[in-house]
Amino acid sequence: MTVRPLFDANATAGGRDLGDLPEWDLTDLYPAPDAPELKRDLDWLEDACKRFAEDYEGKIADLDADAFLEMVHRHERIEAVAGRIMSYAGLRYYQNTTDPARTKMLSDMQEKITAYTTPLVFFSLELNRVPDDTYTALFEANDELARYKPAFDRVRAMKPYQLSDEMEKFLHDMGVVGDAWERLFDETIAGLEFEVDGEVMGIEATLNLLSEQDRAKREAAARALGSVFTNNIRAFSRVHNTQTKEKEVMDRWRGMPTPQTGRHLANDVEPEVVEALRDAVVEAYPRLSHRYYALKAKWMGLDRMEVWDRNAPLPMSSDRTVDWDEARETVMNAYSEFDPKMAEIAQPFFDKGWIDAAVKPGKAPGAFAHPTVTDAHPYVMLNYLGKPRDVMTLAHELGHGVHQVLAAGQGEMLASTPLTLAETASVFGEMLTFQRMLANAKDDAEKKVLLAGKVEDMINTVVRQIAFYDFECKLHEARKGGELTPDDINALWMSVQAESLGPVFDFMEGYETFWAYIPHFVHTPFYVYAYAFGDGLVNALYAEYRERPEGFQEKYFEMLRAGGSKHHKDLLAPFGLDATDPTFWHKGLSMIEGFIDELEAMED
Repeated sequence: MTVRPLFDANATAGGRDLGDLPEWDLTDLYPAPDAPELKRDLDWLEDACKRFAEDYEGKIADLDADAFLEMVHRHERIEAVAGRIMSYAGLRYYQNTTDPARTKMLSDMQEKITAYTTPLVFFSLELNRVPDDTYTALFEANDELARYKPAFDRVRAMKPYQLSDEMEKFLHDMGVVGDAWERLFDETIAGLEFEVDGEVMGIEATLNLLSEQDRAKREAAARALGSVFTNNIRAFSRVHNTQTKEKEVMDRWRGMPTPQTGRHLANDVEPEVVEALRDAVVEAYPRLSHRYYALKAKWMGLDRMEVWDRNAPLPMSSDRTVDWDEARETVMNAYSEFDPKMAEIAQPFFDKGWIDAAVKPGKAPGAFAHPTVTDAHPYVMLNYLGKPRDVMTLAHELGHGVHQVLAAGQGEMLASTPLTLAETASVFGEMLTFQRMLANAKDDAEKKVLLAGKVEDMINTVVRQIAFYDFECKLHEARKGGELTPDDINALWMSVQAESLGPVFDFMEGYETFWAYIPHFVHTPFYVYAYAFGDGLVNALYAEYRERPEGFQEKYFEMLRAGGSKHHKDLLAPFGLDATDPTFWHKGLSMIEGFIDELEAMED
C-alpha cells in the first residue's frame, strides 16, 4: 500500500510538482496520543523502574552471572519501553514543532520518564564500583552475558568521571532543564520567518534558496538569513552561553580533562585519532576547498565568491526538478546494484509510512533517520524539494535506516552505533548512488556537474564539519573566561570560516551570525567531527570495495549488523583498514583530491 500524504506538499515546493510525497505513519509506535496503550506503557514503566531498584540497588556486586544476565534483560526492556514513548512524542513534535499540543506532550513525556527512571541512576554507578577481577569473571562465566560486555565496557569508561550517587541523581533530574534550552532553540528556529523578494518563508525553504540558479535570489536569501539571525542573536547567544557553561560545570565536577572528552568516550574513539583526522583535514584545506572553490569561481565567471555562491549550482547544470518517483528509483537501483538485499531492507521505508518527505509549516528543518527502538523500526525525515542534492539526502538517510534495521538484532543495549561509525552506511549509500549516476551520465557536461556536486558534498561533510569542530573547540575554551557577547561568538565563527573556505571568498555583513542556526552545537556538542570521520572511513572502505570486490558485501553487512557491539578497530580489521594509523585519513582525503584532479583535467 502506498501511503498518501495528508498535506498538499507541492504547495510549499515552490510550485514544483514532486508527485505523492509519503508521510509518517506513527501508529506502529502508538495508535494515537491519547491511546490506552501509551498510558499502559507509562504505568508499566513507572512500576518496572521501582521494582528494578528494589531488586538490585546495593546488590549488583554480589550477583552471579545468571542473575546479572536477568538484570540486563530487565534493564533492556525498560529502555525499550521508555525509548518507544520518547520516539513517538519526539517524532510527532518534529512533524510540527509550532503545535502547542505536540510541544506539551513531548515536555510532559520527558518529565515523566526522567522522574520514573531516576531510581535507575544507581545502575551504572554500582556497576563501576564492581572490582575489576569480579567484573571480568562475570562475563567469562556466561556466553550470553559476554555478548553485552562491549556495552558495559563503555559504561566502565566513565568510571574515572563518576560522581557520588546523590550527585548523579541530582544531575539526572536536572537534565530536563538542559532539554528546555534545546527546545527553546528548536522552537525559535522553527518559528523564524524570512522575507525574500516579498515572499515570507521558513528557515528550510530560505536555506534551500542558497542553491538556486539565480544569483540575485541567492543573495536575497543570504541577506534575509543574516538579517533575521542578527535580530535574534541575543536569544541564540543566550542559549549557547548557557549550554556551554552548563557543560563546563558538569565537566569540571566530573574531572573531564577537556570539553571534548565526553564526546570521545561516547563515540568510543581515542582523542588522538580525532586529532589526527582534524590535523589531516586542516592541512589539506589548500588542496581541497581552496583549490575547488577557485575552480568554481572560474566556472561562474567571478573574480571573488560570496557566501551565497558556495552552494550555487554550476552554470552548466540544469535546473530540473527530480520528482519523488525518480528519486526513489535512482536510490533503490543503486542499492540493488550493490546487493539486492540492501534494496530489500530499504523497500518498506517507501511502502509503509517510514518516511516523512514534504516541507510543511512548523516541521523541523533538515533530515534525519531515527532508529526508535529495536522492536519497532526506524523513521526517516526529509524536507524534499526535488533538487539533485535532495536525492543524495534520501540516499544518505536511507543508508542510516538500513544500518539501523540490521543492527536492531543486537538489542537495545548494543544496537546503537557510536556517532563516528553511525555515518558509515549513510555516506556509503550516497557514494553508491553517486557512482551509479556518474556511470549513467549522458556526456562530459553532466559528468562534470555530478563530480562537482560530489566534491561540494564532500567538502561540506569533511572541511565544513572540521571547521565547525574547530569553532566549537574555540567556543568552549573562550566560555571558560566568562560570558561571551554575540560579537565574541561571531568573531570565533569568522576565524574558522576564512581559513577553511579559502582566499577566493568575501564575507557579507551578517554572515558572522550564521553559527546561530546549526543545531548540533546545541543538541550534541562536538558531534560534527563524526561526519568527517564517517566520510573518511567510507572513502577508504569504498576504495577497498573497488580494489577487492570479492566477498565485500557480506563483510559490509556483517559490519552494519554489529551495531555498537565492536570497536572501530575490530570492525575495520576484516577490510585491512585501521583508523588509528595516521595515514588512514590521507587515503580518504585523496579520493576527494582525485575528483578535483578529474575536474581540473576536464578544463584542459
